[in-house]
Amino acid sequence: MEVEGKPVSFGSQVDNVRNPSSHVCTTGLEKTETNDSKSGIWPRPLALTWTLMLLLVTCLLHWARMAMPVCAVTMAQQFGWSKTESGLVLGSFYWGYCFTQVLGGHASDKIGGERVLLLSTCFWAVVTAITPFLADVGLPLFTMMLARFLLGVLQGVHYPSLTSICAQRVVEGERGFVTSTLGCGCYLGMLMVGGVGSVMLEWYGWESVFYGPGLLSALWVFCIWKCLLRGPIITFGSLWSIPVSASQVKPMKNSWLHLFKQPCVWAMIFAHLCYSSTYFTLMSWLPTFFKETYPHAKGWVFNVIPWFMAIPSSMFGGTISDHLIREGFETGTIRKTMQFCSMGLANVFTVLLCKTTVFFHALVLVSASIGLSTFHNSGVAVNVHDLAPSCAGALYGIMNTCAAFTGLLMVYISGYLIEVTGSWETVFTLLSLVNFIGITVFIIFGEAKRVDQEDQPQVIDL
Repeated sequence: MEVEGKPVSFGSQVDNVRNPSSHVCTTGLEKTETNDSKSGIWPRPLALTWTLMLLLVTCLLHWARMAMPVCAVTMAQQFGWSKTESGLVLGSFYWGYCFTQVLGGHASDKIGGERVLLLSTCFWAVVTAITPFLADVGLPLFTMMLARFLLGVLQGVHYPSLTSICAQRVVEGERGFVTSTLGCGCYLGMLMVGGVGSVMLEWYGWESVFYGPGLLSALWVFCIWKCLLRGPIITFGSLWSIPVSASQVKPMKNSWLHLFKQPCVWAMIFAHLCYSSTYFTLMSWLPTFFKETYPHAKGWVFNVIPWFMAIPSSMFGGTISDHLIREGFETGTIRKTMQFCSMGLANVFTVLLCKTTVFFHALVLVSASIGLSTFHNSGVAVNVHDLAPSCAGALYGIMNTCAAFTGLLMVYISGYLIEVTGSWETVFTLLSLVNFIGITVFIIFGEAKRVDQEDQPQVIDL
C-alpha cells in the first residue's frame, strides 16, 4: 500500500487512499471515521487491541473445542458409552466443522470478519455452556453428538473470518506477525484445557470444563460489543447492513474462474492440504506413539512441552518474515522460505523421531518438529492474503474444508498402517513424503502477487 511513493503502516494518517480491497474492508464502526478506517487499514493502537482480543477468543475457541475430548473418558463411564460411541461423539464436531468454512469466509469478505466472529462466538459460547444440560435431555449419546455437530458448524467460520480480517485490516508488512500471533491461540488453548481444564475436571466434575469457556466467551462477546464496536451505535440489525463507505468504491470484477486458472493458487491450496493432513495426523497419533514407545514417561510432559515451545516459535516466524519483507526482500521468497521450514526442516526431525530410543531425545525432536511447523503461519497461511485479499476468507474456507477431509483420511490411513505393519517408521516416512511433495509444488509454482481481480477498481467521486 503506497501513498505518493511512501509506504503506509498501521498508524499512518493518510488522505485519499485508494485501496483495491476497501469495498470489502469497512465496517462503519464510528460516524466520524479517519481516512485510515475508510481505507480499511487499522491504525496501530486499534490493531494491537484487536490482535489481543482475537488471540484471546482463539484460545477460548480451542478450549471449548477440546473440552469434550478431555472429558470423554469420564463421560463414557457415566453414560456407559463404548469406544465406538465415544468416537461418534468426538467425530461429530468435524462433520459440522466442514460445512461452514466457505460460507463463513464469504460472509466475512462481504460484511466484515469482525461481525461474523461476534455472532458465531456468541452462539458457540451458548452451545458450549448448555452442553451439560443437554446431557440430561433425552438420550445423552444423541444430544452430545448434536451439541458437537453444532459446535463444529459455529466454529467453522472462525479461521476463515480471521483470514478475511487480516487481508482487509492489516498492511502487508504486518500480516505475518499478526497471523502468527493469532495462531498461538491454538497452542494457548491446548495448554489451558490441558492444565486448567484437567484441574477443573478433577475438582468440580466434567460439567465445569464446559461452563468455563462458555461463560468466558460470552464475556468476550460483551466486551467487543460495548468497547470495540461502540455498543450504542451498533445493533443486531446493523450487523447485516452494508457500510456507507463501501459504496464509495465501485466493486471490481471478481472471477473465481480466473482465480482458479492461476497455478500459484493451486500450489497454495495443495501445500495447505499436505501440511494440514500431516499435521492433523501427527497430533492425533503422537500421544499413542509416546505411550507405546516410552510407557514410563509422564503424559503431561509430552502433551504440554511441545505446545509450549510452539508459542515462541510461531511468534518468531511471524516477526522475522515481516522484518525481511520490510527490508526489501521479495514477499514470495519469504513465504516459500517460511513454508520450507514448516514442511521441509520439520520433516527431518519427524523422521529422526524413529531413530532414537531415549525419551528426552524424542521430546526434543518432536518439540523441534512442532515448533518449526508453526512457520506455516508465516507461509501458506498468509499467502492467501497476498493472492486474493478481496476474497481471502472464502478462499481460505475452501482450503480448510478440503484440508479437514484429507486430514481425516490421512489419520485413518496412518492408523491402518500402524495396525498392519506395527511400525511407526512407516507412518512418519509417509508423512515426510507428503510434506516433501507439497513443499516442492509450492516452491515451484507459488507466488505472492495479487491474482483475484481481472480489472482495476474505479473510484466513484461523490
